[in-house]
Amino acid sequence: MKARLFAVLALAVPAAAAAQGVAASKNLYEISKGWLIKSAEMMPEADYGFKPTPAVRSFGELIGHVANANYMFCSVVLGENSPQTGDLEKAANRAAFIKGIKDAFAYCDKAYLLADAKSTEMIKLPFGMEGNKLWALMFNVAHNNEHYGNLVTYFRLKGMVPPSSQGGGM
Repeated sequence: MKARLFAVLALAVPAAAAAQGVAASKNLYEISKGWLIKSAEMMPEADYGFKPTPAVRSFGELIGHVANANYMFCSVVLGENSPQTGDLEKAANRAAFIKGIKDAFAYCDKAYLLADAKSTEMIKLPFGMEGNKLWALMFNVAHNNEHYGNLVTYFRLKGMVPPSSQGGGM
């Protein structure tokens, strides 16, 4: 009896941990998603080409880069071909950048509803790194936050308050 209980618990604990991991990654994803979409909406059209130095991406290119990456990460997690059409870093104007990032996040939303049992399946990202699906989702969140941090600097240099500093919670 005790051996059976131990076996059941040994199998249940990793599944419970994975479920908490997927839920935690979704919560973090939703925070970064909100900040990035609000960032895209806040920046005036005239400042989408702003670069703090010539060696870095413009504000708009960063928005497009994040959108491109979301399609890449989430299509691999979902085991699908990406529905992305074109390089979103090269969007034509503010409206196209905003649509691009919103569409990328809308696509990614279903990846963060990953079934618990699928979160430990191994995958390989296009640039050669391997890990499980939960790892890829967390990598995506980290990447989103890395570039949101870049955008915060752009906002501050323009005398603007970034979304995460505007108060009212997350």
